[in-house]
Amino acid sequence: MRFMRRSGLLAVAAAGILALGGCSSSGGKKSEEKATTGSGGPRLKVAMVTHSGPGDTFWDIVQKGAKAAAAKDNVDFLYSADPDGGKQAQLVQTAIDQKVDGIVVTLAKPDALKDVIAKATAAKIPVVSINSGAEVSAQLGAVAHFGQDESVAGEAAGTQLAKSGAKKALCVIHEQGNVGLEARCAGAKKTFGGDMQNLFVQGTNMPQVKSSITAKLQADKSIDGILTLNAAVAATAADSAKEASSKAKIATFDMNKDLVAQLKAGTVEFAVDQQPYLQGYEGVDAIWLLKNNGNVLGGGKPVLTGPAIVTKDTAASIEQFANAGTR
Repeated sequence: MRFMRRSGLLAVAAAGILALGGCSSSGGKKSEEKATTGSGGPRLKVAMVTHSGPGDTFWDIVQKGAKAAAAKDNVDFLYSADPDGGKQAQLVQTAIDQKVDGIVVTLAKPDALKDVIAKATAAKIPVVSINSGAEVSAQLGAVAHFGQDESVAGEAAGTQLAKSGAKKALCVIHEQGNVGLEARCAGAKKTFGGDMQNLFVQGTNMPQVKSSITAKLQADKSIDGILTLNAAVAATAADSAKEASSKAKIATFDMNKDLVAQLKAGTVEFAVDQQPYLQGYEGVDAIWLLKNNGNVLGGGKPVLTGPAIVTKDTAASIEQFANAGTR
């Protein structure tokens, strides 16, 4: 009798534990889903304003990352872009006027944006910078920056290009006044060891880019290396080398799926990957984290997303992601 009563008590206790466990499991799952989807707080509106837009494969990848974070965080994501610094500033002002909850911005031309960023911070709209302007981001009032250190990335590229055996190279800058691109070339020149000259081209006009590079290669047969600063210009440089009957080795910054094929084929020696998907994703997610939990990444310092050197030997490892448009 005593045994039966004790067994009954154990059964009741076990049932209670199971019931509590069921509640805990259900509550935990719901809480986790709530946090994951971002539905735990009010729907936020975040604007991203960059210096380059749709049609550029690099910025398409940035947007994919940003949209993925926005979907996860229940964020209304607004995107706009203009390569002209003054017009980019106007787009930031439009975002301020729309009373967005946060602004993600590139600082390729920081002097053109400093006043409008000050207006955003005065309106208590948090600003996060991505991609360019790491060295001035905190100074201008941004709470965080996501990107690579362009000088360090340039130094890595210069070292890698020297390893390929090149002695005289061109560093092709496709957007004049872009401080990030200029820092890349300056860093590369520092570590290259040979002769490296900057060549300025109009990146929005690929026929002009091709003719400029071709003319340089035809005029100076000793040029044996070309460092471009985005994947599209790299493909054009490869065409120029072929047209000029030049054996100059082509290297570049930034990735896309076409470039992976060129790396595997040996048309391009290497690429410096700064992981643009991460920049877009973290830019939006940083605003959500700040607004919902007071979190700030980086401790006032840039959060680095690169550089990573991708070569013929390593291109296959990221090919599936590049084909999906996220690398």
